[in-house]
Amino acid sequence: MTPLEILGAAITGQPASRIPVFCNLLDQGARELGMRQKEYYSKGENVAAGQLAMRARYGYDNVWSLFYVGKEAELLGCRDILYAENGSPNVADYVIKHYDDIARLEVPDDITTHPAWEETANCLKILKAEVGATHPICAYLTASSTLPALLMGMDQWMELFTCGPADLRDALLEKCVDFFRKEVAAYRAAGANVLVYSTPFGSTYFVGMKRFQSFSLPWMCKDLAPGGVDGIVYYCGMAPFNSVIGQVMDELHIGAYYISPQADLAEAKAIIGSQGLTCGVIDDISLIHWTPEQTRAEVRRICETGKPGGHFLFGTGVMPQAVPEANIRAMLEAAFEFGSYS
Repeated sequence: MTPLEILGAAITGQPASRIPVFCNLLDQGARELGMRQKEYYSKGENVAAGQLAMRARYGYDNVWSLFYVGKEAELLGCRDILYAENGSPNVADYVIKHYDDIARLEVPDDITTHPAWEETANCLKILKAEVGATHPICAYLTASSTLPALLMGMDQWMELFTCGPADLRDALLEKCVDFFRKEVAAYRAAGANVLVYSTPFGSTYFVGMKRFQSFSLPWMCKDLAPGGVDGIVYYCGMAPFNSVIGQVMDELHIGAYYISPQADLAEAKAIIGSQGLTCGVIDDISLIHWTPEQTRAEVRRICETGKPGGHFLFGTGVMPQAVPEANIRAMLEAAFEFGSYS
């Protein structure tokens, strides 16, 4: 079976030789190609080559079309990205500096004609041609309720979110919904088939249950209702969200959940059961300091907790560059060993 077929089997509960094994090595691609980040991320062909090289080196199942999260802000007018050789690029120029800028914010009618989309499209074209028939191609999409943090900074967004004015907040969110819908359609059309829906406000770690139900859930419904949830993965960063899985399943009908390392994996698997894909995620911050033996033991625990009954995937977070090579190899070797159904 190809990795794409193994993923399909895990989603549907069909027999397979093993669980899917995802590893998210992003900035490592620049190092693999001997490039500085700014050069690496300037061309889609570089990112595609980096992703293919990392997957070939370690043998895991997925590749990424993600450059950096700030790429979405560039599609909405951001003109400056801060590059750091030992960390991920980030927004250095906020599109919204004052509340008056919200009215001036324009969402492109067709984001695929925007210059900032061109290199993403090139990356996806290469990945689709090389591995599209055999491997999952991942895309990262920021939920409308979180996108304002990339446009105005988290402090200013939290002030607007919590203190209002509500009409201004909602006007911004409506534009972010419009952008999200166009973005997810563009990624699907370009060949991405695993769509990681990043929604930190979808966890009660960030907002209480009352705000989750009155704010987060309705805006997530607006994001996803038109295009459906095919290929969507519910992801709240590394924040736990077991307390809302049932509501998300009932309201949004999402079929895959990327469980926080801080959450009780057995509890999450019991809630989701055969109704969706439970993704057990290793703590990649601790992975920086663990020994290979500790890494192997944790992978075994995750697989033995989640594998029974199928509908399970092993995955990582964003894998900081400081994670040692020995631990990456120990993690993946253990995932294939303990994730086997043989």
